[in-house]
Amino acid sequence: MDYTVLMSVYEKENPVYLRESIESIWNQTVLPKQFVLVKDGPLNESLERVIDEYEQKARKEQLIKFTVVSLSENQGLGPALNAGLKVAECDYIARMDSDDIAFPDRCERQLKVLKEQNVDIVSGTLLEFGENIEDIQAVKTLPETDAEILKYARRRNPFNHPCVMFKKQTIEKAGMYQPVPLFEDYDLWARALLNGAKGYNIKEPVLYMRAGSNMYLRRGGFSYVKKGVTFRLKLRKMGFSGNLDFLVSAAGQIIFGLVPNGVRKGFYKHILRR
Repeated sequence: MDYTVLMSVYEKENPVYLRESIESIWNQTVLPKQFVLVKDGPLNESLERVIDEYEQKARKEQLIKFTVVSLSENQGLGPALNAGLKVAECDYIARMDSDDIAFPDRCERQLKVLKEQNVDIVSGTLLEFGENIEDIQAVKTLPETDAEILKYARRRNPFNHPCVMFKKQTIEKAGMYQPVPLFEDYDLWARALLNGAKGYNIKEPVLYMRAGSNMYLRRGGFSYVKKGVTFRLKLRKMGFSGNLDFLVSAAGQIIFGLVPNGVRKGFYKHILRR
């Protein structure tokens, strides 16, 4: 089963983190056939050097096809990933963020699940870390089976986007990523599940996700709350969730979006992450 890795990078990202992230894919027990990297607008020289390094490495080793897509201006994650999907050559797509580190057998395990469980979307548990991967700050697990995922998805995001693998055809059928600020992935999963897509979450960790105070800051404030409530209203109008689901999830969005960042961080670490 051939697969394409899909990653987007923009100018403010850390070149050291980018190298570590790409290298974790280069060290997979089952290598991808293709690595698609979308440059979401002009990048700085340090990031360009890392990308050039792997373009040369790919040409020399001829093990992975390294495809770079350059966007003239920053468009955001959803449009950047759509641009990458258009040039993806494999039927299976593995998402990867430019600052995370995949377990060596992440993709092998996900390919096995896609085949044996006959599902369309699979993610897994991720470990949120601070300074290094020994500094584990939280563990994010999700419901395992399709039935559990459907129930859970009415109120919360059912897949960990940074470590998801999916059938390209399923995502194309669902309409790709659409302009839903901060909730592009959740919106995509909802549309895919409404179309009959089947999901699965691996209970064991498959990815180290870089965390920190900024991650929790981004999930707070009036702007984030407004976008969150608007999105949850969309889920209800789509028929994906009911009135009670909307009220509970919107209330939670408002409460935890407006509390101090330290309280929000503690809530995520000790209640939402297990």
